[in-house]
Amino acid sequence: MPTPKLNEWEKEIASYWEAHSIFEKSIEQRPADKPYVFYDGPPFATGLPHYGHIVGSVMKDLVPRYFTMKGHRVERKWGWDCHGLPIENLAEKKLDIKNKNDIEELGVDVFNETCQSMVLEYTGEWEKIIPRLGRWVDMKNAYRTMDKNFMESIWWVCKQIHEKGLLYEGYRPVHVCPRCETVLSKFEVNQGYENVKDLSVVVTFPLTSGAYKGVNLLAWTTTPWTLPGNVLTAVHPELEYVVVAHDEKEYIVAKDRVETIFENKDHVVEKTAVVDELIGSTYEPLFPFFKEHAGGFVVVSADFVTAEDGTGIVHIAPGFGEDDFNLGQKEEVEPIQHVHMNGQFVDEVAQPLSEQGYAVAGVPVKQKGDTLSVDIEMVKVLAHSGRLFGKQKIEHSYPHCWRCDTPLINFATNSWFVAVSKIVPQLQETAQNINWVPSHIKDGRFGDGLAHSPDWSVSRSRYWGTPLPVWKSEDGGMIVVGSVAELQELTGETIDDLHKHHVDKLTFEKGGKVYTRVSEVLDCWVESGCRPYGQMHYPFENKEKFEASFPAQFIAEGVDQTRLWFHKLHVLGNILFGSEAYRNVIVNGIVLAEDGRKMSKRFQNYPDPMEIVEKYSADALRWYMINSPVTSAEDIRFSEKEVDEIYKKVMLMTWNITAFYQMYAEKNTGGAVCGTNHPLDQWIMARLQQTVEAVTSAWDAYHLAKGTRAMREFIDECSTWYVRRSRDRFKSGDVDAQAAAATLREVVMTLAKLMAPVAPFLAEKMYQTIGGDLESVHLEMWPEVGGCDDAVLKQMEAVRQIVELGLSARSEAKMRIRQPLQTLVYSGVSLDEQLVAIIAEELNIKEVVSGEVTEGQDTVVKTYGEFSIGLVTTLSEELKYEAVAREIVRAANAARKNGGFTIDDHGTVHVYAADKWVHSAVEQFTNYIEEGSRCTFAWTEQADESAVEVSVHGATVFVSVTQ
Repeated sequence: MPTPKLNEWEKEIASYWEAHSIFEKSIEQRPADKPYVFYDGPPFATGLPHYGHIVGSVMKDLVPRYFTMKGHRVERKWGWDCHGLPIENLAEKKLDIKNKNDIEELGVDVFNETCQSMVLEYTGEWEKIIPRLGRWVDMKNAYRTMDKNFMESIWWVCKQIHEKGLLYEGYRPVHVCPRCETVLSKFEVNQGYENVKDLSVVVTFPLTSGAYKGVNLLAWTTTPWTLPGNVLTAVHPELEYVVVAHDEKEYIVAKDRVETIFENKDHVVEKTAVVDELIGSTYEPLFPFFKEHAGGFVVVSADFVTAEDGTGIVHIAPGFGEDDFNLGQKEEVEPIQHVHMNGQFVDEVAQPLSEQGYAVAGVPVKQKGDTLSVDIEMVKVLAHSGRLFGKQKIEHSYPHCWRCDTPLINFATNSWFVAVSKIVPQLQETAQNINWVPSHIKDGRFGDGLAHSPDWSVSRSRYWGTPLPVWKSEDGGMIVVGSVAELQELTGETIDDLHKHHVDKLTFEKGGKVYTRVSEVLDCWVESGCRPYGQMHYPFENKEKFEASFPAQFIAEGVDQTRLWFHKLHVLGNILFGSEAYRNVIVNGIVLAEDGRKMSKRFQNYPDPMEIVEKYSADALRWYMINSPVTSAEDIRFSEKEVDEIYKKVMLMTWNITAFYQMYAEKNTGGAVCGTNHPLDQWIMARLQQTVEAVTSAWDAYHLAKGTRAMREFIDECSTWYVRRSRDRFKSGDVDAQAAAATLREVVMTLAKLMAPVAPFLAEKMYQTIGGDLESVHLEMWPEVGGCDDAVLKQMEAVRQIVELGLSARSEAKMRIRQPLQTLVYSGVSLDEQLVAIIAEELNIKEVVSGEVTEGQDTVVKTYGEFSIGLVTTLSEELKYEAVAREIVRAANAARKNGGFTIDDHGTVHVYAADKWVHSAVEQFTNYIEEGSRCTFAWTEQADESAVEVSVHGATVFVSVTQ
């Protein structure tokens, strides 16, 4: 049988689906009042799909196909993420833009129009690859987050948040990217931590008042660049501090840190420094830049100070860090903002330092690939002024921009927030309605993220995004616009585009005040979280349809989305409707390269996905992905070898079962399968029902790999046990052949339906080959779960266990399977004649009897659990003769295959043997040899060069076949 070209079939089948609108029919033929809704996180069309996209796409295809076959209407609409820094970064490269000032000089309109022109750069490739993978999704009517309708739904969402009192503008420390000059949310920050080398320094703060006037406080920091923004120093009220003499000076440090700080330095601990006497003391500023800062340069108390590292005394820069900011507010001291959002020092710092020869002017304190240079310059300044006590290099985890890889800075600035912290109890309560796969995510990564939900920073100081729909007056009045119609009414203008460069021009007067839009655009995760509403232009269209199908039944994305997309969907669903936004989630892990590293074009450490598809088939790749732990939030190393194994042991094996049925299909006269009495038919039908139940149960619970494992076990047993044991039945041409053919057709038909969601192409080929009733297997209903006959399964399991024991006994006795044996005795189960006959045929035993298994000189005994067998290994002359005949038949069939014979070709089998006893054996079994080889028997006086050589019981036999 030639190897099928699955990849070519898949292309033909895809064309068939398109020509006959099978996808569309699979939706239209299901009732509109029985929807099954799933939300798909849209990709950016600025790159090609990788294995991570393939994992998601296969899951998002399998589940909708499955529930379609279960009678649901599953609409699937593709979408494109169009806004945000990924697009802006591409536009900046194209326009040779270095920073935000360049954008402002160029013009926001030019920049945004460039972004828009680049958004859908690779859509054509996606539109080829996604269907080639077998995924059904409407890409022709895809929504885009940059479309006016989608953006209008986002504005509606913003207005709802505002009206519920959860939208506010705040000034607080947030992480910002100095290159992109915009805020990142805490969840975005968590995506980009990397290990970097940095400098830690210990600096001196000479006290200028109080009980310890003239003594130097020693403070420690891992961010020397923040030191010009120092306003306070903090000690812990319950830590023990001491005065240490060293090199004719006195220093104050936590007692527990003395030996570390003064290691290898001559020092004497003079006395205890009373904390209450330290607090309130003033000290000399490190730099003269802001020495007149009101309320600054005082020692204060703070509970977050520890003696686990550093000096037990902390430098406080309220403009750069949450603890510092909160302490500054508590002490009523304004921050010193000595760094711009672009990471560069303000003129008051940069100019005097540059005049002294320090290279800090115009250089961001943190740059991509450079976390040290500015800190090194600061150390030089401190050393020159005599304020540096010590320094050392450290390695630590530091946040980077998840889009451009620039090290972030913690920076106090104005930002717009959603007060998520106010609704945490509600978020936790509704989260209990969500089923997670794997289940530990529910109360683990997701649940923990909910419990510690910070307020969500939703504004970005950028350009290409949905504008924050907030208009403000000079006195702080605020109007949040919730629709295009509302903005048109307020401004009297016709609105065709909601992007920044259009709406920023629009002002309006209300109540005697002039309102101007704030400058920010929305975080792209707001857009992702608004996907359920934006894709349907809710509530402006599809209102009843949306509300009848919310929450969604299903979503799926990677484990990194537990605190991003999954979280944002849940937050907005609760704010808008008091409900979770989805009911079932599958969380996938990451597909790594085979070497365990991240897949990288630079490393060339992974095969192109489309090459794998063309080599092994899309179905094999789909099955491999679904069957792996990656669908249970575990990372995997991609293995082409395992794809090849799926191709051979699932795809080809399944097709061979189908092709075997087709070979004998004419023997299927339409008889009822349930009428068969043959134990193999009864067993395979029981196993089929058991498999239907197992797959249904697994996929109902969204355990995808569990379902494919159940199918794979069935396919293997069907091929290696049912088909192999039934071959002679199919050839017989009697009523038993009809029963076997009818049974196998039912098996193939049901298996095609089971495989349809995970291997849609092969399932279609199977269905079309055996003559399904509908246009496509994907228009069929899912097989009903019926009862399976446990007694039949147990009986056949006993048979197979006895066969395993018999094979083990043969191996121990060094008896090949083609050598007939006389007797096998078994115990532990009662079997009817047909089952006993199966054991006898499988083990090549003349008589299989139930009885007491006893040890004997020529008996090999094997036991497993409740079963025992005794295999008698005594060989009579008759048994040896039959072994010769079987070997000749095997060799003759091998020669037929080598000679290109078909199943209907008749030939002559030529046998040469020098040993005379072989002649006696052949004479006794001539009819057997002729029937088994489908040839006429003939002796030959010498061995042909093409003959197959056989060795049996010390004799050598040569077998060849001619036409």
